[in-house]
Amino acid sequence: MNAQNMSIVTLVLHASWVVQLVMLLLLGVSIASWGTIFRKLITVRRVKTLNEDFEREFWSGTSLNDLYASAAQNARQGGPMERIFASGMREYQKLRERRISDPGTLLDGARRAMRASLQREMDVIESGLSLLASVGSVSPYVGLFGTVWGIMHAFTGFAGMEQVTLATVAPGIAEALVATAIGLFAAIPAVLAYNRFAHDIDRVTLQQETFIEEFSNILQRNLGTPASSAATSASGR
Repeated sequence: MNAQNMSIVTLVLHASWVVQLVMLLLLGVSIASWGTIFRKLITVRRVKTLNEDFEREFWSGTSLNDLYASAAQNARQGGPMERIFASGMREYQKLRERRISDPGTLLDGARRAMRASLQREMDVIESGLSLLASVGSVSPYVGLFGTVWGIMHAFTGFAGMEQVTLATVAPGIAEALVATAIGLFAAIPAVLAYNRFAHDIDRVTLQQETFIEEFSNILQRNLGTPASSAATSASGR
């Protein structure tokens, strides 16, 4: 390959098999990373929309029993906040059915159920972030390995030459540097996406934790109602 024919495709085709393997690996990682990015964009946007819709309905004055019935029917289609609410109400009602009347026990049971549901929801929302973090941190080093190997291979080929010029060195060095470029191409979007999603997920987590505390306060107020209305304490706020 001469210095005048140094397109990216030509450089890749003329690289050593180790460098080509590194490039192929980085290309596959980049495709997986972009797939994760698009999936997380859709997931995080859907979670935000569903949480906002449920929170709006929650504070609209609808009774807790009606909200729970709706959440139980739409468990799969609902958002994380709705499922967290349903978990708390389910545990609260189970404890009431067992004739447990101690306010602390009822409130602690509902809060623990919501915390466990919150953890499950966040595990689902955060899935894929580890891949983006790994791609962002490892890809540049993998590309650098390909570059170092390519440069070693190029200089090994020059060992038998009596005269080495820039025109003979440039193609081999350029082939090797393509690996670093592909590594950066895979890493930069992954790092940017990871930081964006981590910020958005932190806000979602804070929103849901705030909801748990607000709903716990509502249950606590309802548990403080007179005994004559205890049977219907979960029907309103």
